[in-house]
Amino acid sequence: MSSLTALQELIHSKFGIDPATLDPDASMREKGFDSLALVEFLFAVEDQFGISVPDEYSSIDTLAQLAEVVDKLVAAKQPAV
Repeated sequence: MSSLTALQELIHSKFGIDPATLDPDASMREKGFDSLALVEFLFAVEDQFGISVPDEYSSIDTLAQLAEVVDKLVAAKQPAV
């Protein structure tokens, strides 16, 4: 299950941006997020999902890319069945 919807809701609660206006494939920087806002959002994502996003993903620019990374990190935390 993709974390995209949860990420859109987190943006809404943190920054007041309507999730319906967020194109998952559009640059978050083009949507008005500066570097500080992106870092703040990333910290909120880590808190919400209980993950730590490694520095290797610092070039993430879209919600779709971020959702893919979050899904991967959350799945890696799950115990093997």
